[in-house]
Amino acid sequence: MDEALDAAIQVFWRQGYEGTTLDDLTTAMGISRPSLYAAFGDKEATFKRAVERYAQVDMHYVETALAQTTAFAVAGHYLRGNIRTITNPARPPGCLTVQGGVSGSQADQPIVEFLDSVRVDVEARLAARFRQAITDGDLPATEDPADLAKYLLTVTGGQAIQAGAGATRAQLSRVAEHALAAFRPFAQPPS
Repeated sequence: MDEALDAAIQVFWRQGYEGTTLDDLTTAMGISRPSLYAAFGDKEATFKRAVERYAQVDMHYVETALAQTTAFAVAGHYLRGNIRTITNPARPPGCLTVQGGVSGSQADQPIVEFLDSVRVDVEARLAARFRQAITDGDLPATEDPADLAKYLLTVTGGQAIQAGAGATRAQLSRVAEHALAAFRPFAQPPS
């Protein structure tokens, strides 16, 4: 089942949700339409399952980033993990949740909204972690956790688009280091 979902991820990532047909999926997954429907549901359900698998495997760096001990380490791990994922030579360049369908036809709005909810969830979890950093004295109370989280999501979303357009890991790493400059003042333990 995981192999079939991995194949679906590749198709959706390369072609986007709207550009992927059931024939594309069944061919890549090596199953018939009745088998696809029985195992995964329709195209929308298959896409959602593929995104869940992508989050577990390719985006596991989010979990490890959130577990870091300082806000600076959270941001650094998150940015660097994103770069490793969006430039992984075994996968298409970019990010499934970005390339997979940030826009679509009116009929595909549920997918656009689903992908938005995935990104909003990551942003909310980062904001919660930064709120905890304020409570812990790791970030000053004057910082806005929601703004810091949105900043990181904006950077990583832009990096995904750049990776999809051919930016290298080295180029994106330099951008990440500039983004981390926003967190550097907080890198030192509080006095």
